[in-house]
Amino acid sequence: MGYSRLELNGKVAVVIGGSSGIGRTIARGLAEAGADVVPSARRLEQVEAVAAEIEELGSRSLRLTSDVTDRSSLETLLRAALEAFGKVDILVNSAGYNQRAPTLDFPEADWNRLIDTNLNGTLRACQVFGAHMIERRYGRIINVASLGSFLALFEVAAYCASKAGVTSLTKSLAIEWARHGICVNAIAPGYFRTALTEKIFKETTRGEEVLMRTPMRRFGELEELVGAAIFLASDAASFVTGSILAVDGGYLASGVNQ
Repeated sequence: MGYSRLELNGKVAVVIGGSSGIGRTIARGLAEAGADVVPSARRLEQVEAVAAEIEELGSRSLRLTSDVTDRSSLETLLRAALEAFGKVDILVNSAGYNQRAPTLDFPEADWNRLIDTNLNGTLRACQVFGAHMIERRYGRIINVASLGSFLALFEVAAYCASKAGVTSLTKSLAIEWARHGICVNAIAPGYFRTALTEKIFKETTRGEEVLMRTPMRRFGELEELVGAAIFLASDAASFVTGSILAVDGGYLASGVNQ
């Protein structure tokens, strides 16, 4: 068995939403573990920058845009990855966004757009790449869930509903595709330090509440997500499917903290 099962040498990963934030960090982490990594997102300039970083780490990459609301762009991405590398072993679904507003006034068009990206987009990518994985009888799919998959977060009902859907979809695909040699899991990040969260949470009552409810009393650093991603992408996780791995400093375990 050995720890070599955590290595990703010879594996090919596609990270959708891989040009910034969590996706970018995971894409780099998978490359550091030995995988060839294709980071894809809507903005070519950002994709090119991450692909260059991956190549600097000694892995192969591609420079391709995609949009999870456009199935044909995902099909094009798969074809290009197969032409370049012959297979895709690992899919990471990290494309998504948040929008805050009181639910009573939340415009239906905005709700539908968010659900279409965060939940339906995850489904589209799983369908497109899952078909290839089923054919090969091997695959690792890692979706990005949220604390909002389990808990209500004030005035982000659409986001929480979308991420609750992602966890449910993860479990449904896990039981459907287990017989085909595919493991489908999700990572549920807590609150992580990014340019966006720094702006939202620094010295605000919302930020204070997050830290109070996080037993580790700090925000996570994005690099702290990499170990979970490598594990779920690796052959060390060959009997792990349908799991939601929280990387949250203890937030979901939190009841009374003092």
